[in-house]
Formats: sequence, C-alpha cells, structure tokens
Amino acid sequence: MRSICNLTFISLLILSQSSPAQIYYDTSVPNPLVKENTFIKKLPDTAQPPSFEGIRSKLPEPIWPKRKDVINCYWNAWQIAFSNLHSVTKENKFVAPYIDAAFNDHIFMWDSTFMLLFGRYGHHAFNFQGTLDNFYSSQHKDGYISREIAESSGAEIFEKFDPSSTGPNVMPWAEWEYYLNFNDRDRLNAVFTPLLAYYQWLRIYRCWPDGSYYSSGWGCGMDNQPRVQSGFDPRFSHAFMSWIDTTLQQIFAGKILIQMAERLNRQHEVKEVGLEIKQLTDYVDKNMWDEHTAFFYDRFRDGKLSKVKSVAAYWALLVEAVPQEDLKNFIAHLENPDEFARLHRVPTLSADDPGYNPEGGYWRGGVWAPTTYMVLRGLTKYKQDSLAHEIAVNHLDNVVKVFNQTGSLWENHAPDQVKGNDHKDLVGWSGLVPISVLFEYIFGIRPNVPENTIVWDIRTKDEFGIRKYPLSVTSFSSSFCA
Repeated sequence: MRSICNLTFISLLILSQSSPAQIYYDTSVPNPLVKENTFIKKLPDTAQPPSFEGIRSKLPEPIWPKRKDVINCYWNAWQIAFSNLHSVTKENKFVAPYIDAAFNDHIFMWDSTFMLLFGRYGHHAFNFQGTLDNFYSSQHKDGYISREIAESSGAEIFEKFDPSSTGPNVMPWAEWEYYLNFNDRDRLNAVFTPLLAYYQWLRIYRCWPDGSYYSSGWGCGMDNQPRVQSGFDPRFSHAFMSWIDTTLQQIFAGKILIQMAERLNRQHEVKEVGLEIKQLTDYVDKNMWDEHTAFFYDRFRDGKLSKVKSVAAYWALLVEAVPQEDLKNFIAHLENPDEFARLHRVPTLSADDPGYNPEGGYWRGGVWAPTTYMVLRGLTKYKQDSLAHEIAVNHLDNVVKVFNQTGSLWENHAPDQVKGNDHKDLVGWSGLVPISVLFEYIFGIRPNVPENTIVWDIRTKDEFGIRKYPLSVTSFSSSFCA
C-alpha cells in the first residue's frame, strides 16, 4: 500500500513540474471607484517607527493622583503598543508603517480599526492611521478588501467569497473619528472612494435577497459565539442567517459615508446608500426586534429569531436604530445582573444563555475592549451618560485590577471574576481601556475639532487632568454631576 502511495505521489510531482497551473477566468466586475483609489499606487513609506522611549514626551500625560495604578496601566499600554509597530518590507508590499494586533503575524481589519480609536491620541507621535493604508492598497478591482493579511508576504488569508473572508465593515468609523479630531479634509477625500467601493462590494456579495447581510463567526470577529443553528459550524458558516451586527454595521458605515460625502460635496455618489440605510433600518426594526424580550436578534432563514442575546445587538445604539419607545427596555439588559451587568461588564454573551461561560470562554461571555467601547459610544449617542460612566468605571477598574495582579493587559477578561484571559501583553485593541475609556468616559472629555467644540462631562470627583492633550479647540460645554 505504501509503495502505491509513493508511486502516486511521484506521478503527481512529475505532472506538477511538467504541466502549467490551471488558468481560471477572472470573473471580477471592476468598480470604477477603485481607479480613484490612490493607495494602490502609493509609494511605500519606508520610515522606521519610533521607539516608545524616543517619543514618550509627545504623548498626552493623564493626571490622577489618587489612581497611580491607572496611570501606570496607561503608560504600559503605550509602551506595548509602540513595541508592536513595524515598517514595510519588500516582501509584504505594504505602503505605510503600522501597528499590528499582537495576535499572530497578520494584520486584521477590525482589530486595526479599534487600535486606531486609541491610537489617535498618539497621532503626534506616530501615524497609527497609516495602518489602514495597507488594507486600501490591497483593494481588488471590484472593491473587495481582505479582513486578514500576512505581514511576512502580504498574502491574503482567505479566498474572496469565503463567508469569513472580510469584515466587519468598521473602517469608516476610524476614518471619521480622525476627521472629527484632526479636520484633515485631504485624508477624508483619499479614503472616501476605497471605503465606498468596499461598501458596494459587500452590498453585492454579502447581502440576502431581503436586503439583510450575512457573515460567519470569524467574519463578524466573534469567533465562537453560539449564534448559528445546529448543523452549521459556528466559526465558518453563514448558516443562511441574517446577522444582526453585520446588518447594523452596514447601516453605520453607510451613514458615515453620507457624512463624508456631504463634507466633500460628493452627495450624488451616495444616493443609493441613503436608500439602503432606510430599507435596512426598517428591516431591522420589523424583522430582527423581539417585542416580548425587548432585544435585537439574528434571524434564521425560516423567519424565526434566535434566542441568543449577544452584545452584537448593541451596534443598534451606535447606529441610532433603536426607537425611543423601545430604548428603556433595550438598555435595561445592560443593567440586569442576570444578563450583562456582571462583576465585569459587559460580557459578549448574556449570562442567561445556556452557552455562557462565567470564565469567559472567548466570545461565550468574555469581556472584550472593542465591544464594550462600542456599547459606551452607543450609549453616548442616546445621551445615556450616567450608565455609560458606570459601565466605564467598572470596566477600567477590573482591567486595572488584573494589571496590578499580573503586570499585563490581556486579550479579554472573565465576566464573573477578576481575571485576564488568553493572550497577555495584548495592545492590540485592549489599549482602548486605559487610553480612550479613561479620557472619554472617566475624565469625560469628548472633542469635535471641525465644529471647534469639546464636551467635558465631569463625573469623577477626584483631582484629574491631562497635560499635552493632542486636540485643539477653543470652546467647550461642560456638565458636572456630583
């Protein structure tokens, strides 16, 4: 038997050496917008990223005398982040120095987006925003962008039409935040076309006939949540399901693209986006909301709703897709200790779900920096500032307690005990907690540079402040809550 196998292998080897590779037709339909993508032909920036020691003086300096442990955690986050900066190589054909996720030797679409959301506070020290240039420069002629790219070779990790190949569509969020913080109109103009082309690709290739969107466990970024029906792989299958987060993220991306178009006087290019936003918002309200439990759910192909209460539903806050009459009951789940108000808030899976893991179980209850930050920003949209502050204080305190115990920031945290899980020294998106959450929700400082305003929502009673705050505005409004 072994000799037959060897003979077969040798025969295949000879054929592979003597026969040309199979040639496939390229069935991609070019999107004219991709021709305007200037990142594709951008010359690589070969500069070496700075060291933390060399640029520390350019970073903002938080002051909180009563919480020196928080300040120590803050500086540790930056130190680890700067150790994860890399320059471009001839092999990967990247175009800009970048921060990686510190997870493996790949860059990830949604990890990078969330890293930029704290990286903007270090913009004067390093251009974290350039990380996304390496995704835009790899855009296919039909608008597709891979979600995961190898740093060693620039190879895309997934086949294009695999349900796990791309997403979540959150890159517009990071670009819009940078615009609101730095008012860089040239950058906004440069990213608008690749982002719109990518949005259009998703509309063609990730959309069901009823208009809703699909992904997979890996594609939505929450790898092992028990969201799909029995018989489907929770990691890799779309399960013929309408995915609540993917559908809401398309609304979110569309709304940002419309705002970009208005600033750039390109409204004529997003008329269909506006129509889809209305259609999707109506669809979510009518087909993915359960009145009895006051929650948004994934929808199966037979029209039934899932019973899994996932943090994915809270993208509805950020999208402003929750009707005012439903808001109180929807956010009540965040305050229910039997669901999302655990020892460490906010778990990614409700504690009353049979699949919930009190130790975290990765996305089966783990508390993750990006999803909790998403919840906080969504609560801000609905002016639920007291609840946002309460969750932020809980989240920061638990992360810092683990830091005090271990000297490390972790990939995620247990919801029912003070414990870090999986990868340690992960910055990575975990830098959101001691940087963005500290500035925006503990100190309560939220800027809007194009409008030249800053909101200072003061709820922390201790002495605190920030030296070298990186964003310049001349007027502010403040609220004080004793």
